[in-house]
Amino acid sequence: MHTVWVRLNAVVFFGLTVLLGLSILAALSKYGHSNRTKPIIHDLSLNTLRSLKSHGGVDRALLSFDIHADLRPAFHWNIKQLFVYVVAEYATDTNPRNQIILWDKIVEATDLDDAKVLKQDNIFVKYALVDQADELRGKDVQLQLHWDHMPLTGSLHQDSQGRETMSTFTLPEEYQ
Repeated sequence: MHTVWVRLNAVVFFGLTVLLGLSILAALSKYGHSNRTKPIIHDLSLNTLRSLKSHGGVDRALLSFDIHADLRPAFHWNIKQLFVYVVAEYATDTNPRNQIILWDKIVEATDLDDAKVLKQDNIFVKYALVDQADELRGKDVQLQLHWDHMPLTGSLHQDSQGRETMSTFTLPEEYQ
């Protein structure tokens, strides 16, 4: 006959095995959802260019933008939160592809549905648009919304707004 400790060991490790199996199934369930359902982006565009200056040998632009996006389709039972951020992308002679995060926000699954719909105008950037050289003047800049799915269990998934829906603006040739 088995002792109490052997039986307790069998029960505990059986429970852990079931928990592992359920976690793996939960992680696999997100792959189809994350690729099929994406936030609906109605508008992401420049509102106001506040300044474009040379600051310590680098160009720095401060701006505000409008964002209208419905993040609710990206949530399902295995998503804990979305990390949403706006990226400015432009090309220079020194670096053919520059990407700079201008603004970010964490939207939790426990938030109300109103908080999962971003409808804000004239949002001032959290982080300035800075070029490591003085090549920012006269450049075409594209704004794009990116998001990271952070699940309860499973791997992270990153996605972004389609290139065909990105908004573009041109910075002035002179400092202001």
